[in-house]
Amino acid sequence: MGKLRAARSHEIDMCSGALLPKILTFALPLAASGVLQLLFNAADIVVVGRWAGDNSLAAVGSNTALINLLVNLFIGLSVGTNILAARFVGAQNREAVRSTVHTSMLLALFSGIFLALVGFFAAEPILHLMQVPPAILPLSALYLRIYFLGMPATMVYNFGAALLRAVGDTRRPLRYLLLSGVVNVGLNLIFVIVLHMDVAGVALATVISQCLSAFLVTRCLCREEGIIHLDLKALRIEKLRLKQILAIGIPSGLQSTAFALSNVIIQSSINSFGEIVISGNTASANIEGFILAAFNAFYQANVAFTSQNYGAGRWERLRPIAVRCVLCSATTALVLGVGAYLLGETLLGIYSTSPAVIAAGMVRLGYVALPYILGALMDSIVGSIRGMGYSVLPMVVTLLGACGLRLLIIATVFQIPRYHTVDTIYLSYPITWTVTFLAHVVCLAIAFRRLRKRDANWKHHHLTLRH
Repeated sequence: MGKLRAARSHEIDMCSGALLPKILTFALPLAASGVLQLLFNAADIVVVGRWAGDNSLAAVGSNTALINLLVNLFIGLSVGTNILAARFVGAQNREAVRSTVHTSMLLALFSGIFLALVGFFAAEPILHLMQVPPAILPLSALYLRIYFLGMPATMVYNFGAALLRAVGDTRRPLRYLLLSGVVNVGLNLIFVIVLHMDVAGVALATVISQCLSAFLVTRCLCREEGIIHLDLKALRIEKLRLKQILAIGIPSGLQSTAFALSNVIIQSSINSFGEIVISGNTASANIEGFILAAFNAFYQANVAFTSQNYGAGRWERLRPIAVRCVLCSATTALVLGVGAYLLGETLLGIYSTSPAVIAAGMVRLGYVALPYILGALMDSIVGSIRGMGYSVLPMVVTLLGACGLRLLIIATVFQIPRYHTVDTIYLSYPITWTVTFLAHVVCLAIAFRRLRKRDANWKHHHLTLRH
């Protein structure tokens, strides 16, 4: 009984009571987890930039967009896990939650193995296609191959954390990231400064820390006495749950992959401006990642709260959830975006002491970090749409609005000699954020209208969900 009470103490009752305090209780540890993760990732870049040189910094940075491209589709599947588990938790369907947990964790392992093989064997050909400069290509390929060996652990951690978020538990994943991140930083210092392993040391430290976090989250689920308990002997893929996870997760993953694809093309364009611009872009993008991690927590809160209340039939709470999450996300992005720009030179100085690199980074911060509130509005509102079961709709809107328009700008405006500048590339971000946000607002209005029409059929829907 004591263990059961302890398990429940980590959970949040999302279907009753005041929303804002519970959203903050959910989102703040999640934001801290994202910031910590990026802080430890930044340690990779700082250690490389300070003790291995600008070429090594550029080699690590040139991989970021490619890693996101290959990984995001499968991370999207963990969104499917989160939404499906939260919906069944809201409906109090314990058997459905159990089958979701075991299908998800085995799917995570298989996904990670597949990614490890692809990343290891296809590293150099893909980097060639991205126009990575010859001076940093060998280092980039080495980093990528080692990094992807840790993909099984990365997938297991992400799926496990998604299951914990489904019941409102964002505190234990925070502790696991803190511990694994400290290990990562310590190993960075040993491998790079003491053993002079350069980018290979940074990648190896990352893999080891990922394995630790995967072990911790798996142990947590195995010891869990609540509804999301994991029994390793019961691991198997159930076709119905797999189909449901894929139905939600694949569109989410394709959306993230589409974003990453456009970023790969943008990274390829940035690579053509040389190592200084690549390094400045890398440092600036890393700073922006902290802003994204902070406001993205409210997107994830929106997904979890919307999914649970949708599953429980508390549809009257969906609109207040959307309003509070979007406002929290936008406020966070506004404050942090403006702050990052005002402190830009100081922050960029942490990554590199080169005045040219700092100047190049400030250009990006002005175009991307300063108006990041637009990106927050675009992202957070999708949580409501996806939590209500519309996964294909936001994917299509994102493909056309954000990714399609961004690629169109690169293919047309950027090719004009007068506008063939890095400024044009960076300006594509706020433009596409704005267009996509407005389109998502229309989609959400349509979703709420359909929900009102289905309200009379709720009893039938609820009975179906429980079975």
